[in-house]
Formats: sequence, C-alpha cells, structure tokens
Amino acid sequence: MKLIINIPAYNEEKAISKTISNIPRSYKGISDVMIQVVNDGSSDNTAQKAQNAGADIVVSHKTNRRLGATFNTAVESALDNGADIMINIDADGQFDSTEIQKMLDPILDGKANMVIGDRFNEGSADGIPPIQRKLNRLGAHLVGWFLKVKIYDLTCGFRAHDRETLLRLNAVSGFTYTQETIIDAIGKNLKLVWIPVTVQYFEDRQSRIVSSVWGFVSKSIRLIIKAVRDVRPMKFFGVPGIILLVISFIVFIIFLFLYFPDFQITPYRNYLMSAIALFLIGMQLAIFALIADMIRSSRKTSEEIIYRLKKEKYTN
Repeated sequence: MKLIINIPAYNEEKAISKTISNIPRSYKGISDVMIQVVNDGSSDNTAQKAQNAGADIVVSHKTNRRLGATFNTAVESALDNGADIMINIDADGQFDSTEIQKMLDPILDGKANMVIGDRFNEGSADGIPPIQRKLNRLGAHLVGWFLKVKIYDLTCGFRAHDRETLLRLNAVSGFTYTQETIIDAIGKNLKLVWIPVTVQYFEDRQSRIVSSVWGFVSKSIRLIIKAVRDVRPMKFFGVPGIILLVISFIVFIIFLFLYFPDFQITPYRNYLMSAIALFLIGMQLAIFALIADMIRSSRKTSEEIIYRLKKEKYTN
C-alpha cells in the first residue's frame, strides 16, 4: 500500500519545514510513504523550503489558484505517483500529524473510502472562535439533514481518501474543496467515516482562504447549495414544489368555501390570485425537478465514463 501525504501550501515558508519534519514516515499497513506539497503560487520560498525539508514531490502553480484547484492538482499528482491512499493535512501545523495512523485505519480495514477529521463532536478544536464553531456545526447539521447522512464536520481539511475515492470524485470548482467533496462522495454512495482529531488554532493565524468569517460563510452557502442541488435535484426542487402545490390547493379550497354562499369573486379575489400564483410557482419547481433529474442521469453516465478512463489511465 502506497500512501501520499499531501500538503497544500500558500506562503508557508515559516511553517512548512516543521510540518514536514513532524510527519511520521512509517505506518502500520503501509509499505511506501511519500510527502507531497502543492505550492499554490506562493510569493515566498515555500517550494524550496519544502524540498529542503524532505518533501518527495513538490508541484507548483504559477499563480494562486485557491484551495479547490490545489486539491484537484493534488489528486492528479497522487494518482500519477501510484497512491493507494492520499492523506490531506494543512501546512500550518495546526493538525497533529501523529493522528495520521487512526485516519488510515478505517480505510485499511475496509470500513471507509473517505475518512474526515471531526473537530466538534468528540474531537478538540482549541482556540477556534465560538462563532466559527457554531456556524460549522450548523452547516454540517443542515447538509446532513437534507442528505439524510450524519455529518459531524463539513469543513475539516484533515482527511484520508482511498484510490477509489480519488478516481470517483469530481474536480472541484469552488474556493475550497472540503464541503463539495463530502457532498459529492455521499452522492456517489462512497463510505464516509468521521474520526475525532485534535486541532490547535493559533491566535495570530491569518486565514489563507478568506479574509473574514462572513466571507467564508457566504461563499460556503453558495457552494453547498450548488453541490446539494446536483446530488439531490428531485428533493432540492421537488419538495418545495410539492409544498407550494399543496398550499395552493388549500388556499383555493378556502376561496371556494367563501365564494359559494353568495357567488361573489371580488371580495375573495386575493385568495384566488394567491392560489393561482402558488400553483404556477409549484408547477415550475416540479418541472425543474424533472429536468434536473434528467440532467443528473446524464451526468452520472458521463461521470462513469470519466471514471473508467481515469482508472485505465492511472492503472497503465
């Protein structure tokens, strides 16, 4: 079994050497370990520091393409280098690299395709701002409720992927990969497991993803809505459509109940207009659901073809 430990890095020359040196090079059930750094267009000496610290693979973007594109590059490079498992861990040293083994075990035991760090349920996230903790838990709860899957942590960057997951996942398009890949994996019926991890947040740490919590939240909401829409289109459009249709019939029945005693429309026309408007919107959403489901079926066929091509490519 070949393990590639991937470290996405952007202007991390101060921390990257220590992070790499702290990563164990031996794991139970793993015969070959390589450390890979994806340098996302850093303006400092991140790439050189990573090489000097012992990184086996250093891939550099010419410009800063953000974390989503960095993850795509990491997956492609890991597959190119024959990875059976890819672990993703941050470059700043906030995650405890001695916990890598317990992230590997569910995959090695055949219990998971993807293992995600859990900072909030049984894990520890010392120093995280309270508002960030609450928003993360709320996002995980809402997405899990919609997809009917228990999600403990939606945004943790410490995670492990087996080869099947690396081949199956779509290329991500957002500013980050964390939420999108979990939703995508759930949509593909891959086995996900959350493992408690320990994270130490530094007070003076400047986020490399967004400049503010609310900026992260707004971008995450758009990304999550898009991903959920693609994974469960019938539910995304169909449930609101059915609800509006039911309400429209109820309002129409109320209108009829008021209309029949004296056969006058004018006093109750607001009920009639509301019922018509709700019915039209509900029908539109129902039609959107059917169209989106057809697109999803076509997309699944395309994804299966891409999967088989990738599997053949990286096997050869």
